[in-house]
Amino acid sequence: MSVALLGQDARRIAHLAWPVFIGQAAVVAFSTVDTAIAARASALDLAALAVGSAIYVTVFVALMGMVLAVGPIAGQLFGAGRHEQAGAQFHQALWLALGASMLGCTLLLFPQPFLSLALASPEVATKVRAYLAALAFALPSALLFTAFRGFNTAVSRPKIVMLLQLGGLLLKVPLTAMLVLGFKLGTWQLPALGAAGCGVATAVVMACQLGAAGLLLWRDPFYVPFGLHRRIAAPHRASLRALLRLGIPMSASIAIEVTGFTFMALFISRIGSTQVAAHQLALNLLSLMFMMPLAIGNATSTLVAQRVGANDLAQAQRLGWHGLIVGLGLAALAGSAVYALRPYILHAYTRDAAVLAAALPLLAWLVLFHVADAAQIIAAFVLRAYRIATAPLLIYAVAIWGVGLGGGYVLAFDTLRISPPALRGASGATGYWAAATAGLVLAALGLCSFLGWMQRQRRTVTAQVTRAS
Repeated sequence: MSVALLGQDARRIAHLAWPVFIGQAAVVAFSTVDTAIAARASALDLAALAVGSAIYVTVFVALMGMVLAVGPIAGQLFGAGRHEQAGAQFHQALWLALGASMLGCTLLLFPQPFLSLALASPEVATKVRAYLAALAFALPSALLFTAFRGFNTAVSRPKIVMLLQLGGLLLKVPLTAMLVLGFKLGTWQLPALGAAGCGVATAVVMACQLGAAGLLLWRDPFYVPFGLHRRIAAPHRASLRALLRLGIPMSASIAIEVTGFTFMALFISRIGSTQVAAHQLALNLLSLMFMMPLAIGNATSTLVAQRVGANDLAQAQRLGWHGLIVGLGLAALAGSAVYALRPYILHAYTRDAAVLAAALPLLAWLVLFHVADAAQIIAAFVLRAYRIATAPLLIYAVAIWGVGLGGGYVLAFDTLRISPPALRGASGATGYWAAATAGLVLAALGLCSFLGWMQRQRRTVTAQVTRAS
């Protein structure tokens, strides 16, 4: 491996990754703001937020993956210089987002199956329903903006998405505080909505963010070569099928990855509000850390897809592995730093001694968890750049659901009475986090191994074609 080439590729990846990192960190900060402000409202509101956000994220992410299929497809077309065809894929992604919104809103407005799974108390369930009803109005805007984000990342223009996401965060902070805690100005008073206020604030912010994105598409000359300044094209059956062919396994993979952790919140809520609140704090912290490897995965995938579209397979392969090396190195550094500072970081979320005591043991696996998380997400993104999503889906199902979620249930509740000596007593949320770490390690090994195998197969086919010609 050439150090010079690694440095060159690292700079190319960083050029695209840093705006994605800041933008996605702003998105996760939405959840951080909600968590911090709901914690100041009441423990009941924080518990409702933990359960409600687990349900919303499950629904949103399951649908988001289908819309994000526009990224690899448009990226390959952009790399091949076929700009108008890339723009046409964006229009089809918008139709897909609208169709997915109808299903998602129905699930959010009728969340009883999720609440039954969580065994939520009547008090928590009432607050969760109000929170999800508000988010049902946010979902269409969020999915349409996802199409805008995926397309802009594919054509190497992530900065404009970052600016819109930062603008959304600036609006989100004061709006959430006013709606959750209440606001009084003279004789006029806005009542405190508790957890539901988080959902209302998100709905308003997402609508504003989508409006700004639409204005940019209409006015910015950058989008003229893609045909995006014209009227939106009618649905095209073949294009929608292509998006779904890649998007459904992508969506299922992302859903498995996310539900492996959101369902943890639903099961942990059976133990008590303190345990689920501690899980929410730990998960939010690791979600913030996850933004760096996610950004590197996005950037690497964009460059790989463009090189695949240009039929430069050697450079595509090199960029994929270099992105993985860069991501693992940064994950190890970040994980070690946060692990050393974890007591101080958790104190920034809450002063509740019981929640802090329950949250600290969950981060015992932090470094290994974060490094494995980085490896699996970057490898998955590189595979998507080649339009490969079915094999990763199978790996995720075994590793995240089987080992992580299923194994966590066994450890948390010791249902089979077979906990190994090293983990005996790892009950409650701690057992779930131990199993989740093991699941991520297995996913990382499986995805990286499959990526290497796939590239070897492609090299063999290319060599055979070259010899035959």
